[in-house]
Amino acid sequence: MMHMRTGDLCELAADLVLEHGTAARHLAQHAIIALASDGQSERVHFWQSLSLLLDDILARRLDPSVPLTIH
Repeated sequence: MMHMRTGDLCELAADLVLEHGTAARHLAQHAIIALASDGQSERVHFWQSLSLLLDDILARRLDPSVPLTIH
């Protein structure tokens, strides 16, 4: 199984925002609800993490063109 790095996750979030705009947030929330109802907790955690990055990008708290630093 291939693991995503934090930078990969940020790039994915940026691509989703570029492609779908604010609807990306709705897509992530829908995925979280659907996967949670199926008991797929690992995938729920992935989408929750992605959702946080989507929120930060959409609120312009995170610039996806700059390398991501986790403190």
